[in-house]
Amino acid sequence: MAWIAAAQAADCPRQGTLGTSRVLVVDAATTPRVGLKSFPQTLPLRDHEVVLTFDDGPWPAATARVLAALAHECVRATFFLIGKPASEHPELVRKIAAEGHTIGHHTWSHRSLMRIKPGETTEEIDHGISAIEAALHGVATTTPSTLFFRFPGFESTPATLDLLQSRGIVVFGADFWASDWNPMTPKQELKLVTDRLKAARKGIILFHDPKVQTAAMLPAFLRYLRDNDYHVVHVVSVARSADGAH
Repeated sequence: MAWIAAAQAADCPRQGTLGTSRVLVVDAATTPRVGLKSFPQTLPLRDHEVVLTFDDGPWPAATARVLAALAHECVRATFFLIGKPASEHPELVRKIAAEGHTIGHHTWSHRSLMRIKPGETTEEIDHGISAIEAALHGVATTTPSTLFFRFPGFESTPATLDLLQSRGIVVFGADFWASDWNPMTPKQELKLVTDRLKAARKGIILFHDPKVQTAAMLPAFLRYLRDNDYHVVHVVSVARSADGAH
């Protein structure tokens, strides 16, 4: 199996919360790409299991509200951070990690990697990785501690997919999303994403933590998951050894 049930999630100290049901380790050696909106395969989730992912942060006010909502329900998610805001708010990057969430990579400045010169794509990827590693660990390195990446706008190329696979980095798409890049109220977003979840029954869900409407909607969405017997799965990266292998 490409994924391993690494552990049961830690017990939540509060009764009646949604919680995190289990942990999956995802390894690019056998599963380099996941998410049915972009690729033919996705994570092996059971019926009524979801993986929560957030793109484009960190952004202080909204991201802090997202973290508070997740903490209230003892839920762990994955944040695909952009390098530039990560370098501007390193304390928030460390807070995301300290609260047990997975931190993936989303380039330095969110440029489309399909629309820039091929010679610039590696720099855009590596600059983003090094900024996040510096924020997390105080050392700017292009070797990511978490081997997860998501393309801005899901705009990959064969060359960039091959590059990431050669470096052992899993590329995440999504199974469905909240379309929260469009203006809407939190109530409208909640209906949209719950309707899509009812149809899909499981999957990797994409949100954007800098969006104020998403931050406002999230507590109600987590309550919906709890009240309708959904289970949150936390994805983590395969460990990288000291010599860079994995």
